Amino acid sequence: MKRGVLLVAHGARDPLWAVPFEAVARRVRAAGVEAALGYLEFMQPSPLDAGSALADAGCEQIDLLPLFLGAGGHVRKDLPAVIDELRRRHPQVRFALRRAVGEDEAVIEAMATSALRAAPNGKEP
Repeated sequence: MKRGVLLVAHGARDPLWAVPFEAVARRVRAAGVEAALGYLEFMQPSPLDAGSALADAGCEQIDLLPLFLGAGGHVRKDLPAVIDELRRRHPQVRFALRRAVGEDEAVIEAMATSALRAAPNGKEP
């Protein structure tokens, strides 16, 4: 079964905002994973277009990974609606919503390490 990852970021008016998210997508693809990046607002492609591109590339299972620090309204409300629409458009594909990347213990640890480096007299854990 061909699997893919749909990375979803918020989006911004400033194109430089997207640089770290594009770097994440490149690294995931470089690891041999079929991946697409979509933006909820201001930027293209949309999650619907990016998810459809993965489906059109033959992915039978697509995991949607929110590149958000927490599960706010976009993750709890907007992304389930995106998945519903993707399922309607591509009934042959299984879609699954994963938890926000910021809830992953490794990401929490990386943010704490960065905060400690930035703090006066801070030390890495």
